[in-house]
Amino acid sequence: MSAEKALPLDLENGPTDEELVASTLKGDLGAYDELIRRFQGRLYGVIYHLTSNHEDTNDLLMEVFDKAYRSLPTFRGQSSFYTWIYRIAINRSFNFLDKRKRRQGAMSLNELDEEGLPKLDLADLSPQNNPNKSIMLNELQNKLNESMLKLSNEHRTVVTLFDIQGLAHSEIAKVMGCTEGTVRSRLHYAHKQLQKSLGIYLKR
Repeated sequence: MSAEKALPLDLENGPTDEELVASTLKGDLGAYDELIRRFQGRLYGVIYHLTSNHEDTNDLLMEVFDKAYRSLPTFRGQSSFYTWIYRIAINRSFNFLDKRKRRQGAMSLNELDEEGLPKLDLADLSPQNNPNKSIMLNELQNKLNESMLKLSNEHRTVVTLFDIQGLAHSEIAKVMGCTEGTVRSRLHYAHKQLQKSLGIYLKR
């Protein structure tokens, strides 16, 4: 085995995503396995924060990687691979959410997995000397989850990508196929709606 092949396949020392794509197209399935390893965690987070259900997320994640593999010949490198596969994941999630909504209507908190929606750091939102702080934070988290469910798919997605995954406005714009101005507008609206819903808790 050559020294080059012995190097760990990671983002710092291994091949780039685009190089792995090229190897996959040449028949190297191990290269696609590495792409899956690199992206499955982040994509799982995005899909789960949209669907709020682990079983659905697992199914969708498999569909995303299957769709991406079959569509690799159409990947032209005009955007980064992660932007391209994120877009596939979000489009698949939106299609799933639309079907679920038509089938059963809007989800309620009772239908969420035990973990619910993403846990944001709410520790600084209530006074340190408040003896009921833990109770308040639990109420606040539940209210946040409920408020997130009321956002549209697009608004919940920008909150997930920006506040949870830490993507820049420019990256989110590429993923969602819109302008940076649209991303900022959606974030502003979503944050305003969440603050409005959480206002009574934030004033305590």
